[in-house]
Amino acid sequence: MSNKIMQADLRKFETSTELNDVFAQEIADKLQAGIDANGTASLLVSGGNTPRPMFAVLSEKDIDWSKVNIALVDDRWVDVTDTASNEKMANEALLINKAAAANFVGMKTDSDDAFAAVGAVTDKLAHIQQPFDVVILGMGEDGHTASIFPCCAQLDEALTTDAVLMATEPTTAPHQRMTYTKSALLNSKQLYLHLVGESKEVVLNQVAENDDVKQAPIRAFLNQADVPMSVMFAKNK
Repeated sequence: MSNKIMQADLRKFETSTELNDVFAQEIADKLQAGIDANGTASLLVSGGNTPRPMFAVLSEKDIDWSKVNIALVDDRWVDVTDTASNEKMANEALLINKAAAANFVGMKTDSDDAFAAVGAVTDKLAHIQQPFDVVILGMGEDGHTASIFPCCAQLDEALTTDAVLMATEPTTAPHQRMTYTKSALLNSKQLYLHLVGESKEVVLNQVAENDDVKQAPIRAFLNQADVPMSVMFAKNK
C-alpha cells in the first residue's frame, strides 16, 4: 500500500477479535485521559455492522462512563426504531453494560426533513465537548465517510463549511442524512478509521493512490497531518 498520499497510521490485525481488544482499550484509555484532564470526555461513533463487536468490548471497559458524552458522526433521517438508524444500533451495541452510564445524544428530531432540522440538531449537540477526544469514522465502498458522499449535491459544502452539522442527501443511498462536517470532525484529538475485510482493503488501496477528496471524501481525513489518525484494519472477521 502506497503511503505517499495517505498520512494516517495503518495498523493491521489478522482478525477483528484481535483488533477489537486493542482498539477498545485504546479508546477507553483516551476517554479516561480526557476525563482526568477536563472532567468530561467526548466520543463520536459511526454506525453500520463493522463496529458492533468492538462496541461490545468497549462497553465493558471500567472507566467513568457517567462523564463520557457520546454522539454519532452521522445518522440517517429515520425513526430511531428503524433498522437503518445508527442511534438504534448505538443503543443496542454500545450503550450497554458499563457504558450504559454514558450520556448519549442522538441526532433525530421530530422534523420530517433533515435540512429543516439542522439548527435544532446543532443546538441539541452543542454541549458535546470539542475538540472531541475520539472520533471513529467508517468508509463506504465509494470512499464516503460520515454522510459526506461523493455523489451528493452537498459535497462541496460538507468539505468547506465552518458549520458543525449539516444535512445531506446522497443519490446512491437511501434517506436524507444528518452529519458532522469535515471541519467539525477534524476538531478532534484523535481520529480513527475502522475497517474489516479484504474488500475494504481494496478500497483503501484505491483511496491511497491520489488526493482527490471529491472522488473519495475519506481522503480529506487520511491525507492531513493536523490530527493524529489511525486506520484500524482487520483482514478477517
